Amino acid sequence: MSNNTNNTEMNNLAMEEEDEGEIFLGESDVLREIDVDEEDLPEADDDDMDDDGEQFDENDDSVHTFTGHKGELYALACSPTDATLVATGGGDDKAFLWKIGNGDWAAELPGHKDSVSCLAFSYDGQLLASGGLDGVVQIFDASSGTLKCVLDGPGAGIEWVRWHPRGHIVLAGSEDCSLWMWNADKEAYLNMFSGHNLNVTCGDFTPDGKLICTGSDDASLIVWNPKTCESIHIVKGHPYHTEGLTCLDINSNSSLAISGSKDGSVHIVNIVTGKVVSSLNSHTDSVECVKFSPSSATIPLAATGGMDKKLIIWDLQHSTPRFICEHEEGVTSLTWIGTSKYLATGCANGTVSIWDSLLGNCVHTYHGHQDAVQAISVSTNTDFIVSVSVDNTARVFESSEFQNKVT
Repeated sequence: MSNNTNNTEMNNLAMEEEDEGEIFLGESDVLREIDVDEEDLPEADDDDMDDDGEQFDENDDSVHTFTGHKGELYALACSPTDATLVATGGGDDKAFLWKIGNGDWAAELPGHKDSVSCLAFSYDGQLLASGGLDGVVQIFDASSGTLKCVLDGPGAGIEWVRWHPRGHIVLAGSEDCSLWMWNADKEAYLNMFSGHNLNVTCGDFTPDGKLICTGSDDASLIVWNPKTCESIHIVKGHPYHTEGLTCLDINSNSSLAISGSKDGSVHIVNIVTGKVVSSLNSHTDSVECVKFSPSSATIPLAATGGMDKKLIIWDLQHSTPRFICEHEEGVTSLTWIGTSKYLATGCANGTVSIWDSLLGNCVHTYHGHQDAVQAISVSTNTDFIVSVSVDNTARVFESSEFQNKVT
């Protein structure tokens, strides 16, 4: 058979295929060939890029991501009056005010000359305090981000800041072993408390505002009279912690303080008597976070998290673990979700998990962070969980399904 006959049959076949709606290109249809460098070809996962050219992570469960920081994030606070207002601070020496769901609004809070280590809103949401490793506390107007005053005095970095539960009195613990108190409205120094021998790592006013409890790297807890600066009780030695305190919480009726330590122990102290009333020993590594259950709980519980990858929910009536909840990495932070039976944990692997305190099971895990979670908080209406991470971002996760379920 001739070549001409072959070509005729092939052309006829191509025309029949075209009539059926399919198109085939033959060699004669190629106009010219172009050499393409393989490096210029798009990657297979380029479909996962968003409009800004950033990688889209299908495992990111966050509904809002704040990316204003240029360094690791350490500090976080949610406003007690505005469910969308959040403050974050970190290793870029800056703090920011921003709003959940409003990516167009953010107020930079400059002024610190070292990492912003802690943040706290006043009880009425009007003021924001930021503490830095530069030893300075700054007070901002929470609605505008305007700097109101700078409070100094400590000779080393600020470890934490807290507000009086009913006034604009701010308290700060320092790396120089001291505790400082100022009146933020009058921009006035009030008192300096001296008694610890190492960093004052944690502390707070009691919820009734009458006393102050502080914990230190010197393995002691001190109960203070805020008016006289006198130490009412010094809790130290057996049967208390053998290494430095890392975290502290006070129950709602101002009668008990729970503390965690680098030695893996957890102890509960009666604030009135200064006596250790319970020792909770099940962690095998540093305890990073402790919280009493909400005051509305019918069963008195406490939750503790540690670098041994455990969240432990304690039955305080019997001083025994109710549940031991395993994590893939260390538990860095925890918070109860309002007055519900649920609590959230932040993990060193970047996840945030929700736990049912009455059943001891994980009911949800949020992904999104690329590195360890440093702190978590819940919006005042409990619709959102906010977390900050070593990955330079703050992320917001929806938590409305875990609210209004009282224990």
